[in-house]
Amino acid sequence: MKNIVLIGMPGAGKSTIGVVLAKNMGMSFLDSDLVIQEREGKKLHELIKEYGMDGFLEIEARVNASLNPKTAVIATGGSAVYSEYAMKYLKSIAMVCYLKLSYEGIEERLGDLAERGVVLREGETLRELYDERVPLYEKYANITVECENKNIREIVTELSKRLK
Repeated sequence: MKNIVLIGMPGAGKSTIGVVLAKNMGMSFLDSDLVIQEREGKKLHELIKEYGMDGFLEIEARVNASLNPKTAVIATGGSAVYSEYAMKYLKSIAMVCYLKLSYEGIEERLGDLAERGVVLREGETLRELYDERVPLYEKYANITVECENKNIREIVTELSKRLK
């Protein structure tokens, strides 16, 4: 099994599910947001504030396109799909799995968007962000898992079966 990349909206559970899936599959776990913070020496929201949305997306794309684990589950930031270059690279080294949740499900799970380091344009609403990103998640996904009303164990079980 090569690598597994998890994509989806902030709050979809990529990091949480990623850790459990990695244990289940006997793989390592990598959170690309944490790699960005480690390499840049700053939290995501600090990077967005300092470099703006476009600057942050360039950093994210560069980091994602440099990841090269042997067998890992990689949880990406929700904005990873804005970089076609990085996503093509990730697809070349991994199976890309979209953790799909409804807008209402995402809205319910998210707290303070700025504190989470969610990339929003000035004046952009969560609904607009959701509507913009969903087609990109669908475009890059090899596998889509419907996560609505499912617990972590159910999602990991479904992913494990579909990936084997």
